[in-house]
Amino acid sequence: MGCFVKALFFSVSVLSLAATAALAQQPLPESAPATPPIEAPRDVPYVGALKLTVDATDLDRKIWNVTTTMPVGKAGDFVFLYPQWVPGGHSPRNDLDKLAGLVVTANGKRIPWTRDVVQVSAFHVDVPAGVSEIQISYQFLTAVEAKVGRTEVTPEMLNLQWLQVTMYPAGYYTRQIPIEASVKLPEGWKLATALETARTDGQVTTFKPTTVETLVDSPIFAGKYFKSIELDPNGPAPVRLNLVADSPELLDAKPEQIQIHKDLVQQAYKLYGSHHYDHYDFLVALSDKIGGIGLEHHRSSENRVVPKYFTEWDKSFVGRDLLSHEYTHSWNGKFRRAADLWTPNLNVPMRDSMMWVYEGQTQYWGNVLAARSGLLTKQQALDSLASTAAAYDNRRGRDWRPVQDTTNDPIIASRKPLSWLSWQRSEDYYSEGLLVWLDADTLIREKTNGKKSLDDFAKAFFGVDNGSYVPRTYTFDDVVAALNGVYAYDWASFLKTRIQDVQEKAPLDGFARGGYKVVYTDTQTEFMKTAESKAKTTALPYSLGLTAGSDGVLSDVQWGGPAFKAGLTQGLTVVAVNGEAFDGDKLKAAVTAAMKPENPLVELLIKDGSRYRMVKIDYRGGLRYPRLEKIAGVPSRLDDILTPRK
Repeated sequence: MGCFVKALFFSVSVLSLAATAALAQQPLPESAPATPPIEAPRDVPYVGALKLTVDATDLDRKIWNVTTTMPVGKAGDFVFLYPQWVPGGHSPRNDLDKLAGLVVTANGKRIPWTRDVVQVSAFHVDVPAGVSEIQISYQFLTAVEAKVGRTEVTPEMLNLQWLQVTMYPAGYYTRQIPIEASVKLPEGWKLATALETARTDGQVTTFKPTTVETLVDSPIFAGKYFKSIELDPNGPAPVRLNLVADSPELLDAKPEQIQIHKDLVQQAYKLYGSHHYDHYDFLVALSDKIGGIGLEHHRSSENRVVPKYFTEWDKSFVGRDLLSHEYTHSWNGKFRRAADLWTPNLNVPMRDSMMWVYEGQTQYWGNVLAARSGLLTKQQALDSLASTAAAYDNRRGRDWRPVQDTTNDPIIASRKPLSWLSWQRSEDYYSEGLLVWLDADTLIREKTNGKKSLDDFAKAFFGVDNGSYVPRTYTFDDVVAALNGVYAYDWASFLKTRIQDVQEKAPLDGFARGGYKVVYTDTQTEFMKTAESKAKTTALPYSLGLTAGSDGVLSDVQWGGPAFKAGLTQGLTVVAVNGEAFDGDKLKAAVTAAMKPENPLVELLIKDGSRYRMVKIDYRGGLRYPRLEKIAGVPSRLDDILTPRK
């Protein structure tokens, strides 16, 4: 038997060597030559000013017709770019797929164009001799239904992002490319933007010349039902609340509601001790028709809120920190910006390594300023923080993935839905970043007996160069130095441990030092109840470990939780609970009943495609909802953090 094995091995070896020799005699594929690189941006003035016109009057088909006149300096190969990287989106996800009908002409004659096969947002044309400018015309096809993309046009309003309709020459910093833009709107519509108007002729508004850098940072909200409210008429720079709505009655803001938004401006000034704009325009859509958005700009914001934001004020508080969050970005993210995030144009890759400052601290100040201004009551702010603490303390993805790695998620996942959010993690640098900065704030307060706080860091770090809106970059070491300027401590280790290391538990020390602890009870806070109602879900992540929609479809299953162990995943449908047709209240009642050992476990009839199965979930712990509870004998530092500044 041994001789046979040896002979077989020898035969196989001979055949293998023969095959290798034969393969060596055959031609093997070689790499194709690299394509010529697109010219890198230079910080020198462009040869002339671009002119951009957008016709946005086609409400029925939701099509924008775009024309750009672009000066050219010489004949031959010329490259123009469509923006790829989305500032504030932290990823290369601009809507190139919605560009269609591209035609390039010079002196009235059509010029062929070719798309770069590597950098597909770049277009090449061969400019004929004697041509001083080219015209680039195309359509931007906004989404006609939700599955195609975000809705940007409705019969009542539109949201025009210049980023989506701008072409610019390769080889230059965008701050060095002058441009004059104009837009034609439906008859009778009004608009708001951070751009300054040069003139209005009927339906066409032409804006004062600016740069491509500033243009793409200055979107438009326009609509049939429009109102603009001055929030700080006597301040250092005008601040306006510009509203567009699905219907006119939604614009009916009460004086006390307007005052809260005025207070937001003043509380921001007290926090930062500065402003970084010559004027600021909140652009706010009161709508459930236009696509959702919360995007920051240096001198404006793009926000969509619920249609009854004002008319049902007492019910619309969940998510009302959106405006304070985006406003904070004027200081944090737009003015102060991480050095590896700032780029000379919109086709150079942005690096998101410091998102835990950019978004994490903005998330923190957004919550704090919402409370200090009255957008949220103190209790609503506390309940929101409790919800955040519980979510990240129970997110099992923290067992393998540090917060630092989640800063890559806008690029990795492109903000697509995830199958296992609690295990994969998403852009956790936002809200876990909030917890880290709460930790830092209360630590400074404790160590200095309340004489210093993170407010001092905000003033020192973001408050420099008052009045300037020229971005000022920073590094990790700059953040550490600024913290040490407030209170000397090993901040580098403090931040690296919480951001760069895998941590079994969320950084909740800020609550303990702040005078609170996170506890779980069988009763929801008003904040969680309202959030659940707004989302039309039954959220049981800390008991059964699942969240179900009003139709019974599971929208989330906690990794490692009871539902997970029972074999459930998101996308399945709960048809019945303990033999009765599903509804959220029955599911909660079943969880409560199962606390008694003599009662049956929660039994669900599950629909999985065309198949049905019964599932018993082994859980008897009852309903569990997070809230904050005061710690006796500990100073209420968190209360002070949320208190308005005088």
